[in-house]
Amino acid sequence: MLRGSKESAGQADELAVNHHFLENNMTDIAIKVENLSKLYKIGARQQGYKTLRESVMGILTAPMQRFKKIPQSAIRNPQSESIWALKDVSFEVKQGEVVGIIGGNGAGKTTLLKILSRITEPTEGRAEIYGRVGSLLEVGTGFHPELTGRENIYLNGAILGMRKAEIEHKFHEIVAFSEIEKFIDTPVKRYSSGMYVRLAFAVAAHLEPEVLVVDEVLAVGDAAFQKKCLGKMGDVAKEGRTVLFVSHNMGAIIALCPRCLLMNNGRLEMAGAVREVTARYQAKSFATAADRSDLRTAERRGTGKAVFSSINIKPVTQYGEPIPVAYTGCNLSIEIEIDCHVDIADSNVAIVVYDLNGYRLIDVNTAQKGTFVSLKAGQHVMVVFVLREVLLLPGTYLVSVWLGRGGIEHTDFIEYATSFSMAADAEGTKHVEVFPGPYLCRFDSSVTYQEGPGE
Repeated sequence: MLRGSKESAGQADELAVNHHFLENNMTDIAIKVENLSKLYKIGARQQGYKTLRESVMGILTAPMQRFKKIPQSAIRNPQSESIWALKDVSFEVKQGEVVGIIGGNGAGKTTLLKILSRITEPTEGRAEIYGRVGSLLEVGTGFHPELTGRENIYLNGAILGMRKAEIEHKFHEIVAFSEIEKFIDTPVKRYSSGMYVRLAFAVAAHLEPEVLVVDEVLAVGDAAFQKKCLGKMGDVAKEGRTVLFVSHNMGAIIALCPRCLLMNNGRLEMAGAVREVTARYQAKSFATAADRSDLRTAERRGTGKAVFSSINIKPVTQYGEPIPVAYTGCNLSIEIEIDCHVDIADSNVAIVVYDLNGYRLIDVNTAQKGTFVSLKAGQHVMVVFVLREVLLLPGTYLVSVWLGRGGIEHTDFIEYATSFSMAADAEGTKHVEVFPGPYLCRFDSSVTYQEGPGE
């Protein structure tokens, strides 16, 4: 149990993150959060992530350090150098529920998961968690870098209270799922980020914690691995375990989570049915991104070594001539400008087109054409994509832009950079009736008639 404290009117108000075994829970509640808040002092040295082994050793060797008080001046009189990453967040999650958590950058999603995973303590409030928690947060957490993949699997299982025989029973499933058999006896400090996340997710999902906490696992790895992760989380839910899933992929959230929480500036803005919550978030995102071209002040994530400065989307003919209105079947020219601050070799630029429900419809990048972008400090670079015969039906669509290396390093990522509209159908694509769905597929059809009964 982790504790902090605050003093008010001479009285101590207990704050805690309690973890209980399921047999002690007389209700169907898996997670109960009450008025949870977290204060950070900007510029102060924050405690770094600890591996599971380091955390366990710290608790055993210096347990009282875990009860260190937050400075009272920081709580009572937060100055300009302080920020509430979370403020008065309350919610409950039932056993077996799969709950999505969404929100923009700095909304408090990751801070919330850190507290529930006992990586950091709350400044105020209380959280009770019934059962063991398996967490997959940012790359670099959860494993001891000097230990091999095999050793880390056994260490994680032991920390979850599993016997060696139980871990051995799951070992081959974990290794097979992670697809890193050749490197299982290599220290994880030598793993790529993709290998690390593969093993970390496999461990978190297969060691059967009662509560599985996953933060942006779909941001790393190839499409096949992402699909496998989603499938495994669905399997975990069907087994009656609880899942908290943070993602910027609204399609994945909608597909996996019946219920959703929307975080905004450290507060819980909305909780409810997933389509209602994601619709509100998408509407806010669209309002921000609508027809935007200047990206210099856009909300973004990444190292900042290079940044997107502008984006322009122009409907054009097959010969590149501009046309006044985008219609189903026309080409779209997407011009993206990048300002580079340091030298970066072999970068990849990607664009993704979403509908307003968050479903990914188009995903293209320069590497698919065998082109890698080498950036030099002080350079201004323009990347142009031409999407040919775009068969999106009339409607409004959102565009994200990404710059990085190998699908692992995020140099710059703007989730909703801009939007565009498809305003009209081209001749030859008219419908007898407008059917639901965003994409119009060109197709051929034939009908064959045969006299008499079939063979």
